[in-house]
Amino acid sequence: MGGAKGAGEGNAALAALVNEAGCSHAALARKVNQLGLAQGDVTRYDKASVTRWLQGMTPKGRSPQYIAEAKSGFLGRPVTPADLGFAEQAQRPVVARALTYREDVGETLHTLAELGSTDISRRSLLGAVPFVASALMDPQRRWLLWLLEDEHAPRLAAVAGGGPVDQVEAMIEMFDLMDNRFGGGGVRASIVHYLSTQLTPMLQQRTVPPQQRRLLCTYAAKLAAMAGWCSYDTADYGLAERYMIQALRLCAEGGDRVLGGQILAGMSHLATSLGNPSEGVALARAGVATAQRAGSPLGLMRLHAMAARGYAVLGDSQQATSSLVAAGEALDASRGPDEESPWVHFLDHHYLEAEAALVHRDLDEAAQAEQLAAASVDANWDRRRQAISRSVLATSYLQQRRLDEAVDTASTALELLAGVHSERSVQALRDFRARLAPYRNEPIVREFERKARPILGASVA
Repeated sequence: MGGAKGAGEGNAALAALVNEAGCSHAALARKVNQLGLAQGDVTRYDKASVTRWLQGMTPKGRSPQYIAEAKSGFLGRPVTPADLGFAEQAQRPVVARALTYREDVGETLHTLAELGSTDISRRSLLGAVPFVASALMDPQRRWLLWLLEDEHAPRLAAVAGGGPVDQVEAMIEMFDLMDNRFGGGGVRASIVHYLSTQLTPMLQQRTVPPQQRRLLCTYAAKLAAMAGWCSYDTADYGLAERYMIQALRLCAEGGDRVLGGQILAGMSHLATSLGNPSEGVALARAGVATAQRAGSPLGLMRLHAMAARGYAVLGDSQQATSSLVAAGEALDASRGPDEESPWVHFLDHHYLEAEAALVHRDLDEAAQAEQLAAASVDANWDRRRQAISRSVLATSYLQQRRLDEAVDTASTALELLAGVHSERSVQALRDFRARLAPYRNEPIVREFERKARPILGASVA
């Protein structure tokens, strides 16, 4: 339960920032509810709630962090709960450190090892780890500075295979296969355990030759990014963010620009999906600059698609369309996955179709979304991607008032999620379900809600 500071004391810090932002109490409450819902917290704050906060009440749970995130968006600069007059919630030092892009790679390795150890052995000690959108901006800036400096750095000779390099490469291939088949929730613990207890200690010992160490840092970055994606798939958004930040730092140590661009794409996806499209666009644009320098047309295609996703959520149709055109041009420039880095082998025209369908959905361009989502459904055997594309297809039907087709398609997506741990797929279906609100009294919708509740949870009234 939240408590008041004292009768009549009030919260002057919060009042000052509310006045500075110029947003209404109702607008602040709505944004806090939206941020919470994006992370699985259902709150029903209203303008009266904001009045109580101003009078000195501290809201419970992670709400102070959501209020700070909302204020960050309104003001255009980072704001912490302490800035708002709320006491900082106690959190383990590793949770705070993992939000930082460290110059000393030794500190990065130590942080990653401790984060992974705590994650696997005593997850309860991590508590509720919040997603902090503003924390993604400093890693982006530091990465771009590294990118400029790296252009003038000497290049190391190619790395010979063998030894630990081959072993780690084989483990990455195995984890990737398991993730694709069963979703991130089924493989996350194994990835984190291997990264924190095998690969990170190997790099901390500094016993491998410099060339191999450089490649192993890249592999550690790949595994940390995979841990981030898998944490996303288990709705552990704060952990996902922290793994991705550490992955980006290790990627700089490894000097792999293609992978760096893909990590930035993941950060962009996370930010946009959790209600922070402006940050998502900024991260995608940093990735575009990276991929252009890396000579990776497929990687560049994905990053333009991520920018389009952010612009679409912002309602900027012109920029979203321009980004999709740029993505198509990058795809046309590629000579195929076999001619590019292994980090982008999964990218092809089917991937772009699926992402473009999401963009058109968010722009309420139903006919284009239907065409692209249907093509993606036909092309993808992966159950996770199938579920997402069918959810988008269902939404396109709904946008055209084809209710029966919409619900039937969404029901198939529900069936595909059985045994697959993928929060991204669940999010797409929740988006569809929220759009069913005007039809909630229809029998077919009530039946869908009954079937969906075990997988999607209770809907918000």
